[in-house]
Amino acid sequence: MKYKFLIYISYSYALPIGNPLEEEIKSRGYDVKWFSDLEDGYKALNTKTNVLKNIKDVVNYKPDIVLTATNYVPDFITGIKAQVFHGFNAEKRPEKTNSFTHFRIRGFFDLYCTQGPSTTSIFKQLEKKHKNFKVIETGWSKVDPLFPITKKESGRTVMIASTFTERLSLAYNDDVYQEIKRLSTTGTFNFIMVLHPKSPINIVKKWQALDSENFTFHNTTNLVPLYKQADIMFADTTSAIQEFLLQQKPVVAFNHTFNHNYLIHTHQAKELESAFNTALNPSEDLIKNIEIFIKDLHPYFDGKSSSRVIDATISFLNEDKSYLKRKPLNLIRKYKIRKLLNYFTLKSFNTPYNLPKQND
Repeated sequence: MKYKFLIYISYSYALPIGNPLEEEIKSRGYDVKWFSDLEDGYKALNTKTNVLKNIKDVVNYKPDIVLTATNYVPDFITGIKAQVFHGFNAEKRPEKTNSFTHFRIRGFFDLYCTQGPSTTSIFKQLEKKHKNFKVIETGWSKVDPLFPITKKESGRTVMIASTFTERLSLAYNDDVYQEIKRLSTTGTFNFIMVLHPKSPINIVKKWQALDSENFTFHNTTNLVPLYKQADIMFADTTSAIQEFLLQQKPVVAFNHTFNHNYLIHTHQAKELESAFNTALNPSEDLIKNIEIFIKDLHPYFDGKSSSRVIDATISFLNEDKSYLKRKPLNLIRKYKIRKLLNYFTLKSFNTPYNLPKQND
């Protein structure tokens, strides 16, 4: 059977998540379309020819499987709704319940394609509690291009990555800015930098102004080539930390919320030079801690997570799903997504989608 897939996004940073999935879908001869419910994501899709321009086109496309790199998805379109995640659990800040927003169940998804044991274990608990979705561990499509890991010659390239939330972001700290500016003029390190697409333009321009022989600002969401180029990372609480660590390369964290033993922690700009040198010559204990962490985070190093996602979604689509309970009414969230898309309908798939009989 020729299945119809929809990759549903909101922001440009979801493209590197969807691209490996699109490649896998096409390699199997299935149909695949993209849709973004926000302008940022839609603009980023401008080089693709398989983009649905509006929600009416999405409804008429009638997908069998919706791969979602957002926190929500329209309940009124066809297809099983599979959460493929827009990032790792960055552990930026716990909620009052001491759980993380990564694990918030919003009542839209039929299937969660989890990234590794650390997330699968919690989603499995939630699966038993709610009984209206299924959880399958697949690994994460975004990091497929990272593998196989290839050793590079040792250098002194520092990749700087930052989140967009001001109180958590190193990019807003002027002392950090001045120290990186100083270090970039000494030639001791080679800096490459990216900022989150949501970062305000004044912050972006401030850091872009440092462009020089030893500092390069990259305006991109395709981070894997930069991960491979860098020897170490300097970051705050961004989930890029987890992606970078999969290479077993050290990360210097600035004012991280949690004192993780797989990170080198700093809290003042004057500590950075020493911390960078420590990261470039990591201890055996640090490397061991990183190895333990990534085995729990994402124990897949074959670059085939996209293949596992497609296998999981097709299998789930074709299985008997009558054991799953109906989803909650979720009226407020359903209204919000209808308002966002300016598409109001009473239609809602509150149980997992099944293929029409004529397609069997």
